[in-house]
Amino acid sequence: MESLALRYANALLSIALEENNNKTLIYDKLNLLWRGDFMNFTEIANNRYSCRAYDSNRMVEDEKIKAILESAVLSPSACNSQPYHFTVCKGEKAKEVAKATQSMGMNKFATDAPVMIVISEGSYNKTASLGSKVKNNDYRSIDIGIATAYLTAEATAQGLGTCILGWFDDKKIREICGLKNPVRLVVTLGYAKDGSTVPPKKRKPYDELVSEA
Repeated sequence: MESLALRYANALLSIALEENNNKTLIYDKLNLLWRGDFMNFTEIANNRYSCRAYDSNRMVEDEKIKAILESAVLSPSACNSQPYHFTVCKGEKAKEVAKATQSMGMNKFATDAPVMIVISEGSYNKTASLGSKVKNNDYRSIDIGIATAYLTAEATAQGLGTCILGWFDDKKIREICGLKNPVRLVVTLGYAKDGSTVPPKKRKPYDELVSEA
């Protein structure tokens, strides 16, 4: 079996040739290889945080955006209904969406995020619609939350930062994106600024949140 050291030596040579010795691209690809080998979900959970400082000059690769959204749509939903839609905004569209999240001085950092992902409502299937009415349970909101968690987890695995925004102008964002259904969440996406670190996590005590019946 190939040793880990030999694997990475071969990978470095291959990537260096492929990327014509571009140090940034070489680092990114090796970082993804490393994360793929060693980053389990607990590590992702510990490393994911609400990023509020983005490198506005560094664009997010299309293949990474696609990988993030592919993971999001794999998330479980009530009766596999998947009642949501993702709209990817880049460039001027991203700046317009960012502005629509900034009333009353909120979310100023969003301007620097090169990508804004708008999550809007989608339709239930018949089974989920019936279940939601009978049980008086808002499955759609639950499903959107789960999909968003998957999205941000995969972004972390891809070496990207995210922040989930719930403060925005729904009407304005619908106009920008050409959406008919309500917007439920907006996610900033991009590379964190150099020097950014994962802040200490502050959570309620485990025993306060978990019990056995």
